[in-house]
Amino acid sequence: QVIGVKLTGKLSGWSSPKDVILKVAGILTVKGGTGAIIEYHGPGVDSISCTGMATICNMGAEIGATTSVFPYNARMKKYLGKTGRADIAALADEFQQHLVPDSGCQYDQVIEINLSELKPHINGPFTPDLAHPVSDIGAVAEKEGWPVDIRVGLIGSCTNSSYEDMGRSAAVAKQALAHGLKCKSKFTITPGSEQIRATIERDGYAQILRDVGGLVLANACGPCIGQWDRKDIKKGEKNTIVTSYNRNFTGRNDANPETHAFVTSPEIVTALSIAGTLKFNPETDYLTGTDGKKFKLEAPDADELPKLEFDPGQDTYQYPPKDGSGQHVDVSPTSQRLQLLEPFDKWDGKDLEDMLILIKVKGKCTTDHISAAGPWLKFRGHLDNISNNLLIGAINIENGKANSVRNALTQEFGPVPDTARYYKKMGVKWAVIGDENYGEGSSREHAALEPRHLGGRVIITKSFARIHETNLKKQGLLPLTFADPADYNKIHPVDKLSIVGLADFAPGKPLKCVIKHPNGSQETIMLNHTFNESQIEWFQAGSALNRMKELQQKSS
Repeated sequence: QVIGVKLTGKLSGWSSPKDVILKVAGILTVKGGTGAIIEYHGPGVDSISCTGMATICNMGAEIGATTSVFPYNARMKKYLGKTGRADIAALADEFQQHLVPDSGCQYDQVIEINLSELKPHINGPFTPDLAHPVSDIGAVAEKEGWPVDIRVGLIGSCTNSSYEDMGRSAAVAKQALAHGLKCKSKFTITPGSEQIRATIERDGYAQILRDVGGLVLANACGPCIGQWDRKDIKKGEKNTIVTSYNRNFTGRNDANPETHAFVTSPEIVTALSIAGTLKFNPETDYLTGTDGKKFKLEAPDADELPKLEFDPGQDTYQYPPKDGSGQHVDVSPTSQRLQLLEPFDKWDGKDLEDMLILIKVKGKCTTDHISAAGPWLKFRGHLDNISNNLLIGAINIENGKANSVRNALTQEFGPVPDTARYYKKMGVKWAVIGDENYGEGSSREHAALEPRHLGGRVIITKSFARIHETNLKKQGLLPLTFADPADYNKIHPVDKLSIVGLADFAPGKPLKCVIKHPNGSQETIMLNHTFNESQIEWFQAGSALNRMKELQQKSS
């Protein structure tokens, strides 16, 4: 499907490209773009910078979109030229007629947004599709019992860290400094790349943001994925943070389930951090300077690209050896941080019989629920250790608890990873049953590696987020969906499952699932899949990497 988002009018004032996607997320929700391409078009497109379009497309993952696309235009040409890719711009100019919507094309759904009327938005908490105009959020927060005092404002990350973003934030900060003010909230800045870091240092933006009370962090994912050693609150303490990131699921940024995270544009984060409260609307409200005089922040303005060339910063790239065939990677067998991967086992050619159900998940299950970030990220290079976070955030339908599942072999309740390890030790294959949009959020590879490593074979859901579904296929797992979503209710955590017909596994051909209940009765349901022929070869080989190795050996 192709969903057309028609943009009319023109962005101005406090409204930013981030507000476009926050508004779209509010309309479509986190699963409204699943199975669809989002195509932005219309006369309003030309008022958005190239990096602004990138912000909108980057956050398309939050509505489940397969991809998002803008028509090629002069803003893209300008950006390509400034980043040393004028040759690509010239080629794009030559084929411009193919890089814009065809005249008279029909969309499966059309959303129209008048950019001239679009107000600054802030979405959250706990989900990126709960949209509010900034003007309303203070009152909504008070009504809902969300903390209105902002503990930390965080700008940057891959979504919103362009030169323009940093410039607009610095323009807000500069006004506060002129009146003797600094941020009331803690304030952090994550540059989006080494090039951005170096260029904002050279052009003075970084210093302005420091002067207003900001801390410039490394150009890395940082707090956006939980790489944040947060000291200002205790775990379990209810608090509010505002970020310019793309995701705000429970516990994502700081591993505290009581942190209410809201996503908005970098300039709104900066303004709210200066005021220190969700009750501040920069479009209408006044601040008080150190001289006692009231003043209003002017809408920020900044260059979309630097006047000078970009500063590439430090070149830290280490080239691999020209011939890697004789290379051996030494990893200490006692290392807790690194572990060499072993190939996963090949499919044995048989149907998957009598699998146990590790967990039947109730409700939202993002990749953060499947493989938590934060302190766990230190184990990213050690699959066995990071697997100790498998599905610890998912809610078990049997008891309404997280990280508490029944061991079908002992009948005792215990943590999800321990139960999976027990099944693996006993040589028993297992499955996971999921709800809607299973695996939304980050493209976290570990969320697919871990279930495979601990003996999982099948993930059956009402629907998948696209990237996670593909990741599961790559690791040799079977992501399957109920042909009839109501069949989710037929499976109970104490049942056993068999997937039959794998000898004839083929694209577009549903698979049969036999549900065996403890009383001896059986039911058969149909499961759909989206495997193509190459992906079926991944399953048969045990993983995509195994298949690549097979093809490599054939060719040599």
